[in-house]
Amino acid sequence: MNPERIQNEGQINPARFSIKDSVRYMFGEQRLLFVLIGITIVALISNVVVIPSSSQSEPISASFQVAVSTSVPRRIAYELPTRNFDLVNAAGARIPLGLKSKSLRVLVTGGSGFVGSHLVDRLMARGDNVIVLDNFFTGRKDNVLHHLRNPRFELIRHDVVEPILLEVDQIYHLACPASPVHYKYNPVKTIISFITLFSSRLRYHKTNVVGTLNMLGLAKRINARFLLTSTSEVYGDPLEHPQVETYWGNVNPIGVRSCYDEGKRVAETLTMDYHRGLNTEVRIARIFNTYGPRMCLDDGRVVSNFVAQALRKQPLTVYGDGMQTRSFQYVSDLVDGLMRLMEGEHVGPFNLGNPGEFTMLELAKVVQDTIDPNAKIEFRPNTEDDPHKRKPDISRAKELLGWQPSVTLREGLPLMVSDFRQRIFGDLKEGGSSMSTF
Repeated sequence: MNPERIQNEGQINPARFSIKDSVRYMFGEQRLLFVLIGITIVALISNVVVIPSSSQSEPISASFQVAVSTSVPRRIAYELPTRNFDLVNAAGARIPLGLKSKSLRVLVTGGSGFVGSHLVDRLMARGDNVIVLDNFFTGRKDNVLHHLRNPRFELIRHDVVEPILLEVDQIYHLACPASPVHYKYNPVKTIISFITLFSSRLRYHKTNVVGTLNMLGLAKRINARFLLTSTSEVYGDPLEHPQVETYWGNVNPIGVRSCYDEGKRVAETLTMDYHRGLNTEVRIARIFNTYGPRMCLDDGRVVSNFVAQALRKQPLTVYGDGMQTRSFQYVSDLVDGLMRLMEGEHVGPFNLGNPGEFTMLELAKVVQDTIDPNAKIEFRPNTEDDPHKRKPDISRAKELLGWQPSVTLREGLPLMVSDFRQRIFGDLKEGGSSMSTF
């Protein structure tokens, strides 16, 4: 700087110091201060300004954000940026932008099946990123086709008896043949043989045990919360009525239903062992008879049997004297219970079912009233190990989950009938089979 412009004690001579000299002085002598001020301004702007989401023309892979979880060291979760259609809750009401919680990455095994696909619908409506794992043994691709173009949805054809590595926050483990037709058709696939060296066909033993072990191992590795969908069949032919969660059951370990009953009992054991021994976060739901749209048309369950038979003008087949009792819950009630259990703080097991109890003859009468009053009833010999009574005690779910079913049988059955009518007569008009493979 020109010395003529500086006075004795380093002070600037205001009379001869121009604006140009002032700028040079500030950016020369005080440049560090201005760098700090600039960094502060940029940081403030980046926290206030919302960066718009990428356009739909951009590839999905280019729009991924990487976020490091603070709760799990060295774990990286890959999440799609929130889009406008994410900001709608399950009830359809829009959520204020500032109140939108972080969307979860959720794995649903068996997610293209009857219950699984309805659960996927609810999770997607909530704004979660959902991965469906299914081998389509009993599931149908049609059940989840409406999500395929959604960037938050992913469908993987995979059998849970084989390991897989994914990064998720929650695992809903629903994969298992759950109807008598399917688990009796291939009982070995339903449970397990621990001897896997004799034949490649023995891989079909593994769904309940090895599949559950694989998913528990995945949950342990990535610190995800794991929910097992067990069944009321763990109570067998109960000597206690109604059934409470503390009842140990009355199961025939060598009967035709034991592949399913004992398989689920082992799955519950494994789940609790991972919880107690390895501190894995788990939840257990014991599901009672459930009905609704997307059930398999000919899966051997009493509600789907009666509805399909009445629509096809066939006799309603009642096994035994028809005085066996069951409790029927609509699928939306079950999905609500599963989500409450997953989001709650209680391990379980919890009975999830409708305590309204019907005999098989009473159910047949409701189906007649709904579809065809002239439908005939045909009695056949009862099946082996068929439970005589089945009714859940849901006191625990009411108290700890704040859950109870709200849809009655006479309200829910017409919704199922409408779905069955479209699938049966729609397929027949096209000249195809009345039951889709997928």
